[in-house]
Amino acid sequence: MNTNAVETTDLSNDPGLRVPIYFPTAEKRLFGWLHYPASRNANCGLGLVICNPFGYEAICAHRSMRAIAEAVADLGIPVLRFDYQGAGDSGDIGSEADQMAVWVGDVMAAADELKRLTGVEGICLLGTRLGGLLAIEAARQCGSVHSLILIEPVVTGLSYLREMRRVRLAASLGGGQQVVPANVRQEEIEVSGFSLSSATVAALIKTDLMTLDAPPAPGMLIIDRADLPSARKWSEAMSRKEARVAYVTLPGFVEMIMTPAESATIPVAMIEKIREWLPGAAVQQPLGSTRIRDRVNERDCTAYNSVMQIPCIGGESGSPLTEYAIRFGPDEILFGIVTKPYPGEVRKRAVIFLNTGAVHHVGLSRSAVSLARKWAQSGYLSLRMDLAGIGDSETRPGRPLNEVFTPTAVEEIREAVELVRTRYGIQDISLVGVCAGATHALHAAVAGLPVSRILLANPMIFFWKSTVTNNDIIRISEAMNNPTGYRSRIFSALHWKRLLTGQVQLAVIPRVYLHRFLMAVKSTLREVARRINMHLPDDLGWELESIAARGVKSLFVFAPGEPGIELLRIEAGSSLSKLGDRCRVRIIEGADHAFSQQGPRSRLEEILSEELLSQ
Repeated sequence: MNTNAVETTDLSNDPGLRVPIYFPTAEKRLFGWLHYPASRNANCGLGLVICNPFGYEAICAHRSMRAIAEAVADLGIPVLRFDYQGAGDSGDIGSEADQMAVWVGDVMAAADELKRLTGVEGICLLGTRLGGLLAIEAARQCGSVHSLILIEPVVTGLSYLREMRRVRLAASLGGGQQVVPANVRQEEIEVSGFSLSSATVAALIKTDLMTLDAPPAPGMLIIDRADLPSARKWSEAMSRKEARVAYVTLPGFVEMIMTPAESATIPVAMIEKIREWLPGAAVQQPLGSTRIRDRVNERDCTAYNSVMQIPCIGGESGSPLTEYAIRFGPDEILFGIVTKPYPGEVRKRAVIFLNTGAVHHVGLSRSAVSLARKWAQSGYLSLRMDLAGIGDSETRPGRPLNEVFTPTAVEEIREAVELVRTRYGIQDISLVGVCAGATHALHAAVAGLPVSRILLANPMIFFWKSTVTNNDIIRISEAMNNPTGYRSRIFSALHWKRLLTGQVQLAVIPRVYLHRFLMAVKSTLREVARRINMHLPDDLGWELESIAARGVKSLFVFAPGEPGIELLRIEAGSSLSKLGDRCRVRIIEGADHAFSQQGPRSRLEEILSEELLSQ
């Protein structure tokens, strides 16, 4: 995992007001963020709807989509960014549904909602990758869409599916699994934990923008990636059909959408181009004396906390669950989504989900959403939160954006725990975290926060000084895993050949063994200190014993080969065996670090549910 924090770019002195909303589409509800212009007198008559890319790309680009929305709102244009059905915080979608058809309907519903809330008369759709394809189809069906902004749009569904299968194959081979490459067929495909149904695949196979007989909108800004542009020919074809097309290639695409969330960067050049182009696309019909902010009840913008509710999955009793957005913490800088169990639940139990790295509160593969709704059916209230600087929380002054191992994490978790205890009267609270979230959950328990259990998946590091870099993670991983690998390669002719031809850096080997040796020495010293009741700094064994003594149960879940497995064994030492059922370790075969495949991810959910619901 890349843990470098990325500095934010201040694109606006006053980004306006962000309001979370739920709105209807067909029989479901969608979650979104309405960005109001900073100026109360914005009367351009134009609104922007942001159409996210699909799956893991949307996870990586989440903060960039927020930055685009804030930058456009600063121009006086209201913006709605939202989650499709089955994505993010919106309602779920059937596994057999044609997602393309459903999501196009969601885009049109978002356009209608933006017009209803703000009074704008014209809509511009901004779509990235698959979101661009959805925006194009929605524009063809919706009369109020008069302009499009497309960032590296999918031109042919067939090429997109082939790319998705290559990504899936590369991930599988990277995990050491043998996979036979498949041609594009009409079958479900899962990529990085996100699925496209067979009906969706069939629809994509038939999709080719080059076959359009007319431009989808009169005005279009097409932003292609600078390194591998793919939409030039289509833009030229649309220009010949009398569309007003502005085509540019700009840097920043890979860094925005193909880079993990914790190291993704905001595409400043793209945002500036959008800001330059949009005013020319504004509707020339003013809204008269009606001002944008006056279209929405002002109380709903300021008295924000528990007013946005959404019916969720029915509980086992058939009673509805509810979800709503909430801000909390000092100056309400922290954001989260609360899922409440059915009315009448009296057992008073809660779960707090922490960020996985810099992934926003939905979790990798949307796992936090599915678990929150599943556990609510068993009577658990849940809060899936964003730490400061991550997802939809605000960034603390002087701190960087997407800071994974933030020094304020424990205090922010304390705010969440106190919220659950005071507002909902719940004392039985569990913390759930993956990767960095697991480390933060452990530290919160060690700090004495009043929690009952911590459920930790694939922590990679337990202690750090002030900041954590890629080199720190790599060094720990090498020290945990490479010595065994080096020993196994002694009799390998291939690895001897690589060594003699200079493909292996000899200097790395003694460094790895030295690091491992020093860790073993420190572990032995801590074992001795614990026996004479002396507490040394960074003693994981002592910390696990101390939280167990307070009645806090711990569960560690790992994928095979994770460096955290050996790190836990070395740093906790004999304490693990002493704790017994109060601190358990489970291994899920076939899993990768992110539990990106459906089978291992389902097994993870089963193990966590067993631990939680057996209490």
